[in-house]
Amino acid sequence: MLDVNFKDQLQAYLTKVALPVEIVASLDNSDKSHELQAMLQEIALLSERITLVECRDDDKRKPSFCINRTGTDISVCFAAIPMGHEFTSLVLALLQVGGHPVKLDDAVIEQVRLLDGDYQFETYISLSCQNCPEVVQALNAMSVINPRIKTVTIDGALFQKEVESRQILAVPVIYLNGEVFGHGRCSVEEILAKLDSGAGLRHSAGLSKKDVFDVLIIGGGPAAAAAAIYAARKGIRTGVLAERFGGQVLDTLAIENFVSVKETDGPHFAIALEQHVKSYDVDIMNLQRAESLLPGTLIEIKTASGAVLRSKSVILATGARWKEINVPGEREYRNHGVAYCPHCDGPLFKGKRVAVIGGGNSGIEAAIDLAGLVSHVTVIEFGPELRADAVLQRKLNSLRNVSIITSAQTTEIFGDGKKVSALRYTNRLSGASKTLELEGVFVQIGLVPNTEWLKGTVALSPHGEIVIDARGQTSIPGVFAAGDVTTVPFKQIVIAIGEGAKASLAAFDYLIRSAFDEAAVPVEELVMVA
Repeated sequence: MLDVNFKDQLQAYLTKVALPVEIVASLDNSDKSHELQAMLQEIALLSERITLVECRDDDKRKPSFCINRTGTDISVCFAAIPMGHEFTSLVLALLQVGGHPVKLDDAVIEQVRLLDGDYQFETYISLSCQNCPEVVQALNAMSVINPRIKTVTIDGALFQKEVESRQILAVPVIYLNGEVFGHGRCSVEEILAKLDSGAGLRHSAGLSKKDVFDVLIIGGGPAAAAAAIYAARKGIRTGVLAERFGGQVLDTLAIENFVSVKETDGPHFAIALEQHVKSYDVDIMNLQRAESLLPGTLIEIKTASGAVLRSKSVILATGARWKEINVPGEREYRNHGVAYCPHCDGPLFKGKRVAVIGGGNSGIEAAIDLAGLVSHVTVIEFGPELRADAVLQRKLNSLRNVSIITSAQTTEIFGDGKKVSALRYTNRLSGASKTLELEGVFVQIGLVPNTEWLKGTVALSPHGEIVIDARGQTSIPGVFAAGDVTTVPFKQIVIAIGEGAKASLAAFDYLIRSAFDEAAVPVEELVMVA
């Protein structure tokens, strides 16, 4: 099942397994059980510290397996054949259960260790989901640190009946002790924030006590990362305030146009960005959402948690998010048939009828991907013709289970209270209203900038983007902006990174030419650092 080169690489990793590990597999006579059995047998042969035990008369999901640290309660479980995006999760689980250190901050590890209570997590994933591994790896690490935390990763495509009974139409979705705990990507810190409600307040109080920053960057995407690196290299006090490091890149499947990197994916690119920033003296404040900006000699940023941070300059790099169609039923059925990531959620709609809203590149790429999984795809485009590149349109037109409707405006999404059942649209030429019976709606109509919190503060364009000049300067002195949140055209990663660097250099230039109170770094010192 594993090719020779792959097994050689895996064997090298498994030399880091320091403690005896037992893999207990629950199997039956199905083809998937035989497939899992073959994979686990190959893995067990790669390390003398790993043994495989096969069970057929237990009451666990089949096929599934648990990785146990021999003689302890430490265990990580998979009801899946963790290939694709999840193979890394499997390797990490083997290493961590086998005694290899969990790579988390000491404070986070201690917070996990001190959690009081018994927690049984079930995480439903798809092997094509690029967002799922972060959740899986976070919970696996927590269960290794604290044995009272139990976790099992469940492949929704492998356990379709279970997925249908729980009405799961989006991944990742986390259940805690049988109840829905959360949807979507989340880190250890985010999970802890929900389990330990007092942690947020303690963290907020600590943020407000921080010294004045020279430059405070709001956001965690490529533009923010570039700005942080360029600022830190100037030797000035630099902070990054972000809801999640990586930003929208985390939701990007393939990156094939970043100069010098032939091919990668969003999650790996985001990890590289964060590691690069952390190699400098940058104060990264994750899981924090900026709520307001107060201009002044020292600019104040208030967070949703109540903390107040002060800085001599600010770079706004809050990026953008998927645009909603804003029709009745969209929000009510989000994660219950309304989806925004075809790569993540597509496998859950196998054999079903779906619609893709949007005829641009992202919409047509989504339709092409979904056509290989679902029974039928209907593309609904507002304009008179598709806007995607010609090569994508040719591919789409070659697919037999795809229909295209142009000059159509989606007006409502219907459901039975639990999941989507239909979509209504209006023909913009005739005015006629029509209804499509279906089980899923994938919205792919572009992006909207994350600037609601800035309305009435900085100048915004009619589309809500931050208006900047050639240096990244906004309408407020000392406040700069970069990336997809601004009026700069062409929303691309490589452009965002360049804009982040430019805004950072402009902020530094602003600092050395401005006078601050006695707490400010002397201009002479800044010039020497430059």
